[in-house]
Amino acid sequence: MPQKSLSIVKIRRSGKIRGHHDQAPISRRLRNQKMKLVIVSGLSGSGKTVALHTLEDAGYFCVDNLPVGLLPDFINKMIDSKPVLYDLIAVAIDARSGVDDMDRFDEIINQIRALKISLEILFLTSDIKKLLSRFSETRRKHPLSRRGLPLVEVIRLEKDLLKNIYASADLIIDTTTFNVHELRQTIITRLLPSTGAELAILVQSFGFKHGIPADTDFIFDVRCLPNPYWEENLKLLTGRDESVIEYLQGFDEVNRMFDSISGFLKAWIPCFEKENRSYMTISIGCTGGRHRSVYLVEKIVSELLKLPCNASLHHRDLR
Repeated sequence: MPQKSLSIVKIRRSGKIRGHHDQAPISRRLRNQKMKLVIVSGLSGSGKTVALHTLEDAGYFCVDNLPVGLLPDFINKMIDSKPVLYDLIAVAIDARSGVDDMDRFDEIINQIRALKISLEILFLTSDIKKLLSRFSETRRKHPLSRRGLPLVEVIRLEKDLLKNIYASADLIIDTTTFNVHELRQTIITRLLPSTGAELAILVQSFGFKHGIPADTDFIFDVRCLPNPYWEENLKLLTGRDESVIEYLQGFDEVNRMFDSISGFLKAWIPCFEKENRSYMTISIGCTGGRHRSVYLVEKIVSELLKLPCNASLHHRDLR
């Protein structure tokens, strides 16, 4: 792709430069802080716009649809600007950057890291069926649809083009089961932690019959535990209901499973923090994702919140 000046990109590309235009120049104290860059990427229809707007509301200067090849020049320009206006920057990148730039993604990211700024890569993904449904509901064209391929093939092509970004991502969020409000809250919880802890931990429940989560570091299978589903008075309830909680607490193996998982996390979280990990996702699965896994996730997060860590929960299949 031929090199273009940033001013030309602002005018001619369909993407937009977003930011708080009424934000005052950064204070002297903030000028001495390390600049932070968040790269937002992922499949079209998975929620990149929601993520970018959420970061903008949190004070980030946001740029939409910047070609990957222009990223080093853009960051250098932001660093060299006098006075420095923004120390928080978010850039959305999609597959329209082209094959050549995507193949050079690792090289470009190394150039950014050499500038000694804080860098995090967020990748949003979703089930193909859900993406097809979203495009059908909104009647929007896929950014790569002009290639003349069926939509399902276009999505697969986009997934292949973005494979290098996916492999480099610090945080991957599967938005298949999220609505707009849930995704926004997830971005706030995971990317904008308020506890000051380095490691943001998400513990999520799921049902194996609905598929294994794609965005996870550890999976614990608790299908071996007694299942409230087979109790007529508990079948329609969830692991949040008191009757189900009392039922599960009555089994020694359930309590031992809780002790094992929470003990594992307490023992090893500090080791992951030493490796400068920013995010960790733990998934606990039962058959349907409504009883046993929900109960254990609720209890484990309550236990983790007693520690100096940023822990949150999500019940993928509760609905």
